[in-house]
Amino acid sequence: MTRYADVIIDISHEKVDRPFQYRIPEHMRETLEVGGCVMAPFGRGNTLRRGYVTDITDRCAYDPRKIKDLHSIVTDGVGVEDRQIRLARWIRRSYGGTMIQALKTVLPARRAVKKAEHKKVRLAVTREEGISLLGECRRKKQNARARLLEELLREGELPYELVTGKLMVSPAVIRGLEGQGTVHVEVTQTFRNPVKQQAQGEAARSLSDEQQDAVDRVMADYDNGNPGTYLLQGITGSGKTEVYIRLAQETVRRGRQVIVLIPEIALTYQTLMRFYRRFGDRVSVLNSTLSAGERYDQCERARCGEIDVIIGPRSALFVPFPRLGLILMDEEHEASYKSESTPKYHARETAVYLATLHGASVVLGSATPSMEAAYRARAGIYRQLFLTKRLTGGSLPQVYTVDLREELRQGNRSIFSRKLQQLLEERLEKGQQSMLFINRRGYAGFVSCRVCGHVMKCPHCDVSLSEHRDGRLVCHYCGYETPGVRRCPSCGSPYISGFRAGTQQIEERLKERFPAVRILRMDADTTRTKDSHEQILAAFAAGEADVLVGTQMIVKGHDFPNVTLVGVLAADLSLSVGDYRAGERTFQLLTQAAGRAGRGSEPGEVVIQTYQPEHYAVVYAAAQDYRGFYQEEILFREMMGYPPAAHMLAVQVYAASEEQGGALARQLARRAGEYVDEEQPIQKRMMIVGPAPAGIGKVNDIYRFVFYVKDGSYDRLIEVKDGLETWMGERQMPRQTSLQFDFDPMNTL
Repeated sequence: MTRYADVIIDISHEKVDRPFQYRIPEHMRETLEVGGCVMAPFGRGNTLRRGYVTDITDRCAYDPRKIKDLHSIVTDGVGVEDRQIRLARWIRRSYGGTMIQALKTVLPARRAVKKAEHKKVRLAVTREEGISLLGECRRKKQNARARLLEELLREGELPYELVTGKLMVSPAVIRGLEGQGTVHVEVTQTFRNPVKQQAQGEAARSLSDEQQDAVDRVMADYDNGNPGTYLLQGITGSGKTEVYIRLAQETVRRGRQVIVLIPEIALTYQTLMRFYRRFGDRVSVLNSTLSAGERYDQCERARCGEIDVIIGPRSALFVPFPRLGLILMDEEHEASYKSESTPKYHARETAVYLATLHGASVVLGSATPSMEAAYRARAGIYRQLFLTKRLTGGSLPQVYTVDLREELRQGNRSIFSRKLQQLLEERLEKGQQSMLFINRRGYAGFVSCRVCGHVMKCPHCDVSLSEHRDGRLVCHYCGYETPGVRRCPSCGSPYISGFRAGTQQIEERLKERFPAVRILRMDADTTRTKDSHEQILAAFAAGEADVLVGTQMIVKGHDFPNVTLVGVLAADLSLSVGDYRAGERTFQLLTQAAGRAGRGSEPGEVVIQTYQPEHYAVVYAAAQDYRGFYQEEILFREMMGYPPAAHMLAVQVYAASEEQGGALARQLARRAGEYVDEEQPIQKRMMIVGPAPAGIGKVNDIYRFVFYVKDGSYDRLIEVKDGLETWMGERQMPRQTSLQFDFDPMNTL
């Protein structure tokens, strides 16, 4: 049977959206595989070009007489391009989706974007000829030409922007003079550099014994040809960032390059500035606020060896470094390291695989490691490093857990407990700073009728509408908007009100209680524009506000020495989410929030306000006891077969029709059930849970269903995924029907 290969040609120059089909010669059929590198005849002249196989099939999409044969399989060495293709192939196998989707993930900035150009206009004739031409232009009243020649005779050369701007000489006039050979326009192409701050150089800080031991161990293993994956567990304020910087310096000294992953854009500013002070313009940043041109240029700078260190969120993993030696992953427990779009890869696992392709080390850092990382460290898969002391020599902050039920019983209806109000007042008197954090993860405000309880819902999504300040009701999933409701559409009652708990409300109540307080707010609304994170954090660091109010983005990784009080409002909202990671997330958020206080010479205090003070996640977070939390949480995971004790595959079905979506989900669940080995003991047997409507059953008029497959072996779940993909591919599915896979999902909502 004739076999065909879909091939993307010359991937570093072409858009990754068009494969070309080739016939596979007989002698290549056994060895060619998806992701392989080939030489293929291309274009009218059949020029041999390098390409990459995205699919192998026995179906010919074109006239077989016009299909060309592949020339050969490329086996010479492994370049950066080949490694990225291998990585894309691994992502496709491990997380599902198509090879094209994996390639677009791995090569996100390969669209040809016009490079930044610097142009200069200079005189191309002798001074005497220039003076003669100037006189001729004046006689002919060619004023624009005369202005340009006069300035060029004085300066010799001028920036193009100045000529067209200040001198008001049009490009057409410049082209005319250039055509006559009078002037020459010199064009130099440059890479855009998103690092605008000219930071002062910073001398290397001396390391503590624990920090030095961590650096020495990682570099000794690397020098001995035994790089690995390390879990650096350090309490808040123990100096993890300084360890990262020293490891990066040592790696760069060995001629290798470094990727520094951070969970959110909000962390970029402080982290980038510390690296920039050590590495100068050899460090750059990659994040979603950059323009397409800036992103493209950072990838090109990395490929050409112009930078040694790149800092960014999970997409920074795919910067094409040819000599990668180290991947640093700060706050590795963060959920934002998991992609929400297909392929739903996790940056931690992807970083470990990428490091094996380069012979590089991986360092995962956190004060509150994910259960997965801690589990693997205890199993010996990751090598463990500890930082147990705060660099300031101070102790961890004093934590007060306030029972809001008791506050209410004693007549306090404010969103601030009496303890928090007292401590805020003390900080304002002393001129010290405070941070107020509202734990809104998994929570949104809603509008309801106080008579019949009817909740205003989006007609296109299975979610409640949120009330904005202008009174409009908005769906945060599809963007649907409607004016505020005056009467209940169900019972006609006028008693309609919103239930809100947000940063705006905290800011308003704070000003009511302390009229002179200076407040900065950091949430999704105040950080929409480019550089807004940096501006807010820089203003707070400069002492322009007494209190920083925000969501979880303010409690991660920031270092403000003058902050001596942290208040956690609604600490247990995330415990109410129906998800197996709820306890872990709450513990991590509370521990991280508490860690922002007392990082300078002054001792810190933390107030945790909660309705569930007895919950183990709150108790262990208040005590900063990671070991105690892990031991309790892992028992629950092992008993229920949840990650990391086992693996779980979420099979997500999307359909325009509720009936079709439900029927397809049931068919797929039955297919998955065929992989269950009934002869295995029940504790080790694959388990199918569902199907059922997803937690949010409809978004933008598309119905969503899900079922879960649990098994101790990740490879067996990959078999299930492959089987379901094949089954779907053999059938004609209705439009707007799709299938997605999520391995070890970060949430089950």
